[in-house]
Amino acid sequence: MQFLPPMSSPQIVIRDTYGSAAQNGVKCAVYGGAGVGKTVLTASMPQPFLISAEGGTLSLNQTHVPYVEVKDMAGLMGVYQWAVSSHEARQFWSLGMDSASEVAEVVLANELKNNKDPRKAYGELATQMMALLRAFRDIPQKHVLFTAKQGRLTDQQTGAILWGPMMPGQQLDQQFPYMFDEVFHMGMYRTTEGQTYRALRTQPDNQYQAKDRSGRLDMYEQANLTTVFNKIMGL
Repeated sequence: MQFLPPMSSPQIVIRDTYGSAAQNGVKCAVYGGAGVGKTVLTASMPQPFLISAEGGTLSLNQTHVPYVEVKDMAGLMGVYQWAVSSHEARQFWSLGMDSASEVAEVVLANELKNNKDPRKAYGELATQMMALLRAFRDIPQKHVLFTAKQGRLTDQQTGAILWGPMMPGQQLDQQFPYMFDEVFHMGMYRTTEGQTYRALRTQPDNQYQAKDRSGRLDMYEQANLTTVFNKIMGL
């Protein structure tokens, strides 16, 4: 029997998972119907900075949230470079992209112009958007929120029809929820006294997609992301 010569030990970095959210920030997606208050929700993050792709910040006109409007992929990549490298960006603890669905639709429109084959355009959409979402999601030491439109989805395992975050293209639609530890549905609910309020659903049921990998959240949480992030981090 021939033995292989011993190899030098590889240089690896061993980390501890405990408290990782406090170190890297909470990365989450929130979806809901039109007018439910997803844009307003971004203002509830600690020290937020908003990346607006929808061109609609009227709902925030009574708040002071710094923001930038983006119209194309080049603009988004410019914001990303600013977020990870500029001294100015350090003052913001949270980044919110409103909305990821709108960004994807802009990318798709551009790809459909450049590709005669729609299948290739949708494939390129998935490739570009997944890379973009991962880049923003993995920004260290910042909370990152992606809002998304609400749409009907088919569960690939059970075939059930559920409400979930909606993205253009089947491939991107299916992959989007798996990118985050936290996926919340934002909806309007009614108390026993008949009063309505906004809340975040953190667990799935037979109608809505949602998940909370921290295990710290209740089924319904108030629509305040500073409170939610603090609970996830155990603060």
